[in-house]
Amino acid sequence: MSALQPSTIFTSAMLATAMLVGACLPASAQALDSATGNNALIRQNDLQILQNRVQRQQYQQQQQQYRAQDRQIIRQAPPVVQQLKPSCQTQIIGTTAVSNCR
Repeated sequence: MSALQPSTIFTSAMLATAMLVGACLPASAQALDSATGNNALIRQNDLQILQNRVQRQQYQQQQQQYRAQDRQIIRQAPPVVQQLKPSCQTQIIGTTAVSNCR
């Protein structure tokens, strides 16, 4: 369980950073682009880009956790299946093979 805590902390930090950046970007975009009226579109695009980045990072972290868990799983040996020896005996008489099975 201790291996999952650093990635959880990292994910939380990334989300907090994305939220702070997302909160700051619309304000700066509005101040810089107030004359054109495209503020809402710019803020929406920036927010979508940030959300996509965070989702991609979360997905990659989850895949890394899955791979780490898969490496820890002990693979069991295949079951031992007893094989019966054939009860047939082959005798070669001259150029002919004769099988006697019980």
